[in-house]
Amino acid sequence: MHQKTLYPIHDLNNRLIVPAGTELTKKFMDKLCAKNHEQYEVSPLMEHGSIRKDMLGQFAIAPYDMIFAGDDRISSALEVMEQIRLPGPLFECLDFFRENDFHTYRHMLIISALSALILQNFPSKYIAKKEDILLQIGPTHDIGKITTPRDILLKKTPLTQSELDMLKHHAVAGYVLLSYYYKKHTILAPMIARDHHERRDGSGYPRRVKQQNLVTEITTICDIYDALVAKRPYRPISYDNRTALEELTWMAQRGEIGMECVRILISFNRRKRMRPEECIVSLERRGTPPEKNVYGKLAQKSNA
Repeated sequence: MHQKTLYPIHDLNNRLIVPAGTELTKKFMDKLCAKNHEQYEVSPLMEHGSIRKDMLGQFAIAPYDMIFAGDDRISSALEVMEQIRLPGPLFECLDFFRENDFHTYRHMLIISALSALILQNFPSKYIAKKEDILLQIGPTHDIGKITTPRDILLKKTPLTQSELDMLKHHAVAGYVLLSYYYKKHTILAPMIARDHHERRDGSGYPRRVKQQNLVTEITTICDIYDALVAKRPYRPISYDNRTALEELTWMAQRGEIGMECVRILISFNRRKRMRPEECIVSLERRGTPPEKNVYGKLAQKSNA
């Protein structure tokens, strides 16, 4: 299924990469990747700027202090993170977010680490070539948000429909930008950027296709979890951990996401250490979403 760009896609230097209304066919994407003749320096993720310090700082903040409790889990995540290499423009994007939208910056870092941790604990029978895949779980799934106006990213009140459409376009923009910088559109990173808001039942966006890639779905579940438990501009307080995990459980029950990944995440949140397959997932709902939460709500239309 082809995807069209609703808005133009620019890089950080405001250079047009893809015009609005472009149909992203395989032929077009092949040409886009082939025409990028720039040579980028590829460097280790964890040696750039304050990324190591910032990532370790997130491990110490609830609820991640429970998930990454113990040197073994921290070492397990860092072992993957230390092998990841990124081309220069992606570091420029990360630096931009760190200075201008720390919410998105820390979100990408923690999603990368949490996805790696979950993937390492996923039964190998579900995922082939797991070690090769781990090296592609970099903090890039939301890189397309460099094309989203900051006043939308940081807005504290409900978005209008047009603002929401612009925000949702980050998935397509991320796919284009990562394809362009990596000079390949068939590798995992751009596909995760494009599809991390898709759902198993086809209810997601931007293409409304059924999510069938398990590695992308791991990013999806981590993305939803962090969107619930982390501090965000659009609510005064976050979801408590129980309520966030219950939301994910019910999404799995409805067939939107897979239960196996949710089970692993829940097992990491149990004080008593256990193997994920031993974790019993409760279907009882006892949590309460935070008051004045505008997540997923649109601004009311004016009658003026």
